[in-house]
Formats: sequence, C-alpha cells, structure tokens
Amino acid sequence: MTVGDPPRVRYEKDGHIARVTIDRPKVLNAMDLRTHEELAAIWDDAEADDAIRLVVLTGAGDRAFSVGQDLHETARLNAAGTAPTTFGSRGRPGWPRLTERFGFSKPILARVDGYALGGGFELVLACDIVVASERSVFALPEARLGLVPGAGGAFRLARQLPLKTAMGLLLTGRRLSAPAAAELGLVNDVVPAADLDACVEVWAADLLRSAPLAVRAIKEAVLRSVDMPLEAAFSATYEWERRRMLSEDAVEGPRAFSEGREPVWRGR
Repeated sequence: MTVGDPPRVRYEKDGHIARVTIDRPKVLNAMDLRTHEELAAIWDDAEADDAIRLVVLTGAGDRAFSVGQDLHETARLNAAGTAPTTFGSRGRPGWPRLTERFGFSKPILARVDGYALGGGFELVLACDIVVASERSVFALPEARLGLVPGAGGAFRLARQLPLKTAMGLLLTGRRLSAPAAAELGLVNDVVPAADLDACVEVWAADLLRSAPLAVRAIKEAVLRSVDMPLEAAFSATYEWERRRMLSEDAVEGPRAFSEGREPVWRGR
C-alpha cells in the first residue's frame, strides 16, 4: 500500500445496518489481496458489533457488483512464482473470507447491479438474500480460464440448484440474466435499476422488524442442518437458538402481540 492509497472497501454503519461497498469501480470491483484483507476486518467488526443486525453488501458504480478475483494481480503473482491456489483461502490474505465464514450469524443482503462474475458471484451465493437490477448478469467463468470456482461456487451452486443445471453453468461458464437467476431461485427480487435501492430498503426494513436473536437462530439452524437428515436436524444443538430461547426477546414478542403493540427488541 502506498501513502494516500484509498481503501478498497467502504464500510459505513447506518443505525442497525452495516453497508459494505467494494469500491474499485474502474476495474469492475475486482478483488485483489488487499481487498480481501479489508473485507476480513469488516466481517470481524460487523459480527462483533451487537448494534449491527444486518449487512448490505454491494459494489461501487452501476456496472458491476464484482467480477471476482483481480486476474491482473493473479497473473503477476503467477509470473513471480507464487504457488498455485485451489479451493478455499486458508493461508492467504483475508482468511477466512466471507465464503468460508460458516459461522457468520447476521443476515447478509447482496445488492447486485451489473456483473457478478467469478468470485463476485461466489460472494452472492454466500449471502442470505439477493436483490438485483434487471441488467445484472451472473456467471462462474473459471473453467474458461483454466481455473476452478475456488471460493465455494462449485459447492454452493450444486446445493442451491438442481445438479444438472449447476453442472451446465459450472462446466461452460454460461451467463445467467437476473430474471433467469430469479427463476432458478438464486435471486429474491429483480427490479429496474432505478428501483434497486428502494427494494433493498424494503427488505432491510422487513429484516429489522424481526427479532435479531430469532434471525440469527434461524440462519444458524438452516445453514447447519441443510445437509442433515430431518431427525438429526431436530435433535442437533444450535447455540443461537439456545440464546434466543433464554432471551428477553422471546418473552417480549408474545407479550407485545397480546398487548396490541410493536415489540421492542433488545437482542438479549
């Protein structure tokens, strides 16, 4: 990093919302090693800050959410003799990256406007809710570059889509329009670009209306149990559910309902 070199990621706290923006619009928000380092510190802070209940992740500008790994940097590293990489980011800057933060407990909403390619699409796949503009495009083009979707794309896509559909996209690098991605269940809402921010704020308001410990308990239970037999899912232990069950909020919700008022969540 040089003196005066601006950060790669903007991080702003807006009430209970953390707004995270990959800020390299000139290179379509491609992620270099420094970007990953900055993101790691942000994920640490967002998880630790009890006031934060929701993260909105996006890319700067109107051309791309992110086109994934900065391949110009990758080519330079390869030329310098850096060891080749494979699945996961252990031992590399920014580990664990969002795609490997399996215990990140707060909901993450992806705001997608433009290209979400390679590692950018893998970030989207790791989010909980996705809102995209109609002009957005999704793809994992790694096979065309002699690479693999090493940030979990190969694993998550095959879990989030029928296997043949996922294999077709993974092995060819074909692109998905936002409406097509929504039809496949990869995107929650597709709206005109002019309406994207308003749609994100509606989702954010709905998420913040829910009890924070209940949201974290549900997210943990769903993601941990998705590959379990149903009987095992019922009998497993979930830490955030234990906290919710014993919380003030678990009492406040039914009480507020019976009193005909909005609940006041304390998150404890």
